[in-house]
Amino acid sequence: ARGFAPLRIADFQEVLGEPTVALTKLRELCFSGIPFDGGLRCLCWKILLNYLPLEKALWNSLLKKQRDLYSQFLKEMIIQPGIAKANLGVSREDVTLEDHPLNPNPDSRWNTYFKDNEVLLQIDKDVRRLYPDMAFFQRPTDYPCLLILDPQNEFETLRRRVEQTTLKSQTVARNRSGVTNVSSPLKTTPSSLSEYEVLPNGCEAHWEVVERILFIYAKLNPGIAYVQGMNEIVGPLYYTFATDPNSEWKEHAEADTFFCFTNLMAEIRDNFIKSLDDSQCGITYKMEKVYSTLKEKDVELYLKLQEQNIKPQFFAFRWLTLLLSQEFLLPDVIRIWDSLFADDKRFDFLLLVCCAMLTLIRDQLLEGDFTLNMRLLQDYPISDVHLILKKAKELQDSK
Repeated sequence: ARGFAPLRIADFQEVLGEPTVALTKLRELCFSGIPFDGGLRCLCWKILLNYLPLEKALWNSLLKKQRDLYSQFLKEMIIQPGIAKANLGVSREDVTLEDHPLNPNPDSRWNTYFKDNEVLLQIDKDVRRLYPDMAFFQRPTDYPCLLILDPQNEFETLRRRVEQTTLKSQTVARNRSGVTNVSSPLKTTPSSLSEYEVLPNGCEAHWEVVERILFIYAKLNPGIAYVQGMNEIVGPLYYTFATDPNSEWKEHAEADTFFCFTNLMAEIRDNFIKSLDDSQCGITYKMEKVYSTLKEKDVELYLKLQEQNIKPQFFAFRWLTLLLSQEFLLPDVIRIWDSLFADDKRFDFLLLVCCAMLTLIRDQLLEGDFTLNMRLLQDYPISDVHLILKKAKELQDSK
């Protein structure tokens, strides 16, 4: 990240120091990049993602309420089912009860438990791969969740659940067809999960925290549950909050990430719902919008891509669905997200960023054949996000 001048930091502090935050002013500042200093980015993102209200006097009570609510979710969705499972077999009369593991009733608590395990296995597989080029997600968190790790708790944790359940092949097969290339060629993954060290009892890695956030989200949103790629959306949010220089905020990174992720997903979840693909709110519409914007801005390049039959779903599906989180290194993704979250017409700017990415490699695309161009688009060659954002801003201003 580039250094921010003290004056710029002072601008942020001034806007955030008012009793009521002026949202328009804050958006303008955030659009050009938020300093990491003093936890400014974490605070701004929480406001931009509608987690914190604009009236500062309400912050403390809201945060306490939401964090307590998250603890409640952990108790109901992880600890209680885990206790029920741990107690199974302690007394033989369990089997005579209505609710036991062999009960075929679809409403049976056990049926739900086994279904949840399928979702959990998919989440587990995906979160272990988060940013494999960075040690952060493998490291132990400074603030392990005491509710979960309390040695007094005799219950089955998510870690134990994964260890005890073998990965069923149909879980993987049920993935959304379009997301098969959700990992970019940049990202290499360890060849086997055994390459990860298991942390000692009482510790948990950051990826395990992310796993819990996604599991709770899937339980609370059964209509969408978990779709591969959501791990790539929650990763940068959690990383930002879990590296907050202010330890009082950092300690609550898990709960705060959960609510910001939930709010962000409420805005982009249509991209993940296959049945909405062709509706006006779905991903196909947005992909076509990238091409229609390109046609406006650079008709020659647009015609070349059309002529080669390079459809936007070959590359823009991933760019749009995952908010470019797979195309750049994490610090650059975070910088792009500053601008995306600051966009008051949420994610209109993302379409312009995608267009800018195309126009910045127009000479190569105009010369290349189908194979070469597909390779360029699947593994985007420019890593300078400041250049890309500058170009996107020029496209926006030239409307």
